[in-house]
Amino acid sequence: MARQQLETQSDDARPDEALVALINQGDPNAFETLYRRHRDWVVQLAGRIAGDQSLALDVLQETFLYLLRKFPGFQLTCQFRSFLYPAVRNLAIAARVKAARSQADGCVDPDQLEAEPQATAGNSPSERARLVDVLKGLPEPQREVLLLRFVDGFNLDEIAAALEVPVGTVKSRLHHALAALRQDPRTRSFFE
Repeated sequence: MARQQLETQSDDARPDEALVALINQGDPNAFETLYRRHRDWVVQLAGRIAGDQSLALDVLQETFLYLLRKFPGFQLTCQFRSFLYPAVRNLAIAARVKAARSQADGCVDPDQLEAEPQATAGNSPSERARLVDVLKGLPEPQREVLLLRFVDGFNLDEIAAALEVPVGTVKSRLHHALAALRQDPRTRSFFE
């Protein structure tokens, strides 16, 4: 019976806004549903930014503690992931910096700064490695918009809300990032 109850909670079709309203009314099950719905995305994003799975799990906890402190009285004025993105990003960067400081030599391996994108059908390891190298060469604002759009699946309005910048800025950053990828000989084949 408990397993069936968990499956029902994870398959809850209520929109995030309705769950937020229920949490404001004191429903702990609504918070759990919201957590289950978004936890994998938070871990993936945090891992990509922090470069470490254990740090990503710490960021997951910190993110939902941050959210829990917003209740009661929290009002969702944008997509839920757009709201969470800045918190996850800032917590993951802080975790990465803290971990780097605690290392004996004080250095961070640059390959750990961005985790490798998920493998897709037809991409060889060498193609993915080239793509990761090119992405590391992009300015942070362009890389961030590119990853939000194509890895996290945010639309332009959601990216603008998450980054707290105008949609025009998002479009410009995305345009410049894609232009850089098209021009780079290591990734030009992805656009042919």
